[in-house]
Amino acid sequence: MKVLIVIPARYGSTRFPGKPLARQTGKYLIEHVVDQARKARGADDVVVATDDPRIVAAVTGFGGRAVLTSDGHPSGTDRIAEVIRKPEFAGVEIVVNVQGDEPEIDPAIIEGLIEALATHEAAMATVSAPFEHFADVASANMVKVVTDRSGMALYFSRAAIPFDRDGRAGGATPHYRKHLGIYAYRREALLELAESPVCDIERAEKLEQL
Repeated sequence: MKVLIVIPARYGSTRFPGKPLARQTGKYLIEHVVDQARKARGADDVVVATDDPRIVAAVTGFGGRAVLTSDGHPSGTDRIAEVIRKPEFAGVEIVVNVQGDEPEIDPAIIEGLIEALATHEAAMATVSAPFEHFADVASANMVKVVTDRSGMALYFSRAAIPFDRDGRAGGATPHYRKHLGIYAYRREALLELAESPVCDIERAEKLEQL
């Protein structure tokens, strides 16, 4: 299967405009992300999908590959779908979405997602991990996920789920898991998601994975 890693990188972030081009370490932030993604085994190529020519210039300048996309996409998924629709990527079967602000992303996580779709029939895959600090469970900025015993996601929320009604959990119990914003999709699933309207729970939680 042909696997493509796509890194969506938007210039106009409201909290940190131009963040992909931050260069405190001497290398662009987006360059660190590309370097880590390139270490992942099983991927055929790494592409940055961006809405700004300045990011394209920076990526090509350090030897990376970038695609200029529309500046009107509501999410990274939509931006990646535009890339996949281009003729040169017609043969791609699995797409991995690596966030453009994760300079320390572990290549093993990317490899695990590729393996998950290579060995299971799921349309997409993502990653969760136990919370390191129990207090973080209450933070709306840290997304929680509940899965069944086989690892299939049941629901994502900014709220603390599952809700410990009787207050007996105490401490960082294993059933609280944080969602990490990295995804792998089968080509058809990605394009279908990009063409689907925003649903009510996605709009309420502001979580595109819903």
